[in-house]
Amino acid sequence: MSASEAVRKHKEFLFPAATMSYQDPIALTRGEGNYVWDDQGNRYLDAFGGVLTVSVGHANPKVVAAVVEQVKKISHTSTLYANAEQSNLAEKLASIAPGNLKKSFFTSSGTEANETAMNAARHATGRLDIITLRHSYSGRSLQTLAGCGQIGWKKLPTLVPGIHHAHAPYCYRCPFHAPDSKSCGLECANDIEELIQTTTGGEIAAFMAETVIGSGGFIVPPAGYFERASAIARKYGGLYIADEVQTAWGRTGGHWWGIEHWDAKPDIMVSAKGMGNGAPVAMTIATPEVADKFPGITFATFGGNPVSMAACRSTMEVIEEGNLLENCKVVGAYLGERFKALKEKHALIGDARGLGMMQALELVKDRKTKEPDPVAVGKVFEEAKRRGVLLGKGGVYGNVIRTGLMLNAGKPQVDELVEAIDAGLTVAAAGAGPASVGTKSA
Repeated sequence: MSASEAVRKHKEFLFPAATMSYQDPIALTRGEGNYVWDDQGNRYLDAFGGVLTVSVGHANPKVVAAVVEQVKKISHTSTLYANAEQSNLAEKLASIAPGNLKKSFFTSSGTEANETAMNAARHATGRLDIITLRHSYSGRSLQTLAGCGQIGWKKLPTLVPGIHHAHAPYCYRCPFHAPDSKSCGLECANDIEELIQTTTGGEIAAFMAETVIGSGGFIVPPAGYFERASAIARKYGGLYIADEVQTAWGRTGGHWWGIEHWDAKPDIMVSAKGMGNGAPVAMTIATPEVADKFPGITFATFGGNPVSMAACRSTMEVIEEGNLLENCKVVGAYLGERFKALKEKHALIGDARGLGMMQALELVKDRKTKEPDPVAVGKVFEEAKRRGVLLGKGGVYGNVIRTGLMLNAGKPQVDELVEAIDAGLTVAAAGAGPASVGTKSA
């Protein structure tokens, strides 16, 4: 099937909302390591990993072997029966999770994981109100969309009550107009207390936040943010939910979990995306005090699926055996330095930020006014694609280039990525080239 035929059928038979990136969308047919190929034989560096979902490389031999072996045994059991793959994975998670997180519930997506976490917090506390953040994204169900802090994802009125949005810890666009993160006194965290005092009855179920705000543009909270934010939540009876859908599994470098960059211990933590190297799997892990209060019967048809469990466990083994937590830290730091150098070279870049292999560039028309420049992002996208590099985008204003190289990527892949973006920024600054008509990615 030709690329145009695949794209034609996508447009004809899929929801229009399932948009594709690029003016001439591509149909991917295979992947190997850090690279993917389309059905015309063109090779691309996959610098977004299916939205930070492919952690240890496409068609990783160890993960593939584990999946094949499991499919030959049994591929589905449901949560009505125990299976060793699920139990062993839950035990492993309890051994590496921060704080006293011990009991897991497995589902198939980040949306389901966040739904489970929000419901668990409301059951455990007996309260309704949940504090989330502006610029955040937590899923596409009614409850998680209510928690979402981006206009682009919310095309229905908010139908789930009890959600309140605090200001995001967005230092580049500080809502309190502080000149830098060191002088603001963590006003973004203090805002949570005033929000509780003015929009709730004084008691909350939880504060829920992405460790690094993903779809919102890889917004990295300042030092001390989660310590203060979680303390405020607990002062008013709430739990702290760490959304690690994008930031777990070493993605931020040096740690299994992004929250380990801060001294804050979650009561509930969720993850998905990279945990199965592309397999549909997600988790919600909680303290026994929270998990044991989840009432009645709950069920996820594909939760704990032994094939997905095998994919996740083998992905973790690849990370451990390859020392990829450290690799992500070292190579991610190198990428961050190269992005800072790009910022010095190109006036289009207003901010370069990130942790580990979760690095972003925010493009603006003017560094003083910080007016977003989504058109420039589109032009960078098209030029990078022409040079064989696939990127991600995000941000409320659509003006952030997001990158998510594999955890086992090296400096050669970083250089390839940076050179393509460099060329794209040159094209965009000259006003040349078409702008991509793609969409934001979760």
